[in-house]
Amino acid sequence: MSSRTQSAPADAALRRAARPTITYPAGSMPKPDMAVLESARRTMVRAHEIVVPPRDARTFRVGRGQFFRIVSVEGPQVGDLNLWNADDLSERFFSGKTRALHATHVGVGDRLWSSMPHLRPMATISHDTLGWYGFDADGAGVHDVIGTRCDPYANLLLNGTDYDFCCHSNLSRALGAELKMPPRAVEHHVHDVLNVFMCTGFTKDTHQYFMKASPVRPGDFLEFFAEIDLLGALSACPGGDCGASHSSDAAACYPLKVEIFEPDRTTLGGWPWSSPSAYHRRHGMPAGL
Repeated sequence: MSSRTQSAPADAALRRAARPTITYPAGSMPKPDMAVLESARRTMVRAHEIVVPPRDARTFRVGRGQFFRIVSVEGPQVGDLNLWNADDLSERFFSGKTRALHATHVGVGDRLWSSMPHLRPMATISHDTLGWYGFDADGAGVHDVIGTRCDPYANLLLNGTDYDFCCHSNLSRALGAELKMPPRAVEHHVHDVLNVFMCTGFTKDTHQYFMKASPVRPGDFLEFFAEIDLLGALSACPGGDCGASHSSDAAACYPLKVEIFEPDRTTLGGWPWSSPSAYHRRHGMPAGL
């Protein structure tokens, strides 16, 4: 018999009444000094920009202390973002821990954390023109760290067809071009994403992950402060605004732009730069093993 159809025990109500506890309590981590970042923002000058074509991806590099923006330029478009340590691809954005430390959707003051054993801030969100959205009546918010990325493997599993312009494939092609390697040789570096501008949540009845049309419009942007030297890759999702479908050519899609800014470095004089976790990594074993 399925566990979903088993009769409830006599104390079911008592078990369900257990009080929720926040896994990582608010205030347990140092907060970024947003006043310092705001002061630096007022001095920044655009240094470079990259346009990401629809249903494609591009890489970009950002130096520690620079700002970068992901910008909507022509129409409502969702982007899938990967980040790596520019000098070590084994250190990459850890969406699951970012979700646990912050929330299902991220905004100003939240940080994008890297994978273990480093577990440090890679970037801090410094500005968000969609910060007004919050959570709507469906329980949806923007900029989620829930979804993984659309990919050709799940598409083949669910639809029985090959589609080569899913975000996983786009990111693999872009990283391959950056490293001068074929996509299949680098796709293991592609990881779960920050779904920039994507509007998502979980249904109240079946608790399934859902998407709805993004509220993003041309001129909107999500801005980050680079805590370490970064290699980034951004895919302009084939789902467009992700209001109906993805993993196909059905949706209207638009380019995205990445803008990189250089601030007056004197404004960052007291900034506590990100460093890897100080955990000793013995994992319960004696020193030296």
